[in-house]
Amino acid sequence: MKHLQYTDINYSGLFDEFRNPNSGAVVLFSGEVRDNNKGREVTHLDYEAYEPMANKMIDEIVDEAISQFRLNQAVCVHRLGQVEISGCAVVVITGAGHRKEAYDANRYIINRVKNEVPIWKHEFFADGTSEWGQNCDCITNVDEHEHDHQHEKVK
Repeated sequence: MKHLQYTDINYSGLFDEFRNPNSGAVVLFSGEVRDNNKGREVTHLDYEAYEPMANKMIDEIVDEAISQFRLNQAVCVHRLGQVEISGCAVVVITGAGHRKEAYDANRYIINRVKNEVPIWKHEFFADGTSEWGQNCDCITNVDEHEHDHQHEKVK
């Protein structure tokens, strides 16, 4: 599956594909572009990736999650190019027999994608400046952040 695209992500369409009689739980995570970051007004984001490696890595992460969490299905799609405010930058959907596995797998996938996959975020601000950001800013609690990194190294 191709995990990267330059067009809007149709997460409702992806979600509709997740009807499975063995799934008692389907979890959808959508990473949306917000209008601010660290006290600065954001106008839009632009994502770049090393596409062959990023697609391969996301495929491997999703396959590992399916096996590890006994999922019926899982998908991760990340936008590339310019994404406007309130636009969807990344979607992860997981389906499992029970909610714990679906939730845990969803978080596992998004955290690994944000921490490991060669996708770079270029953030543009209302004052005309821009900066390249790290994708790994999804956890604001430093202790939790360090714990997640330590936990992921063990796996």
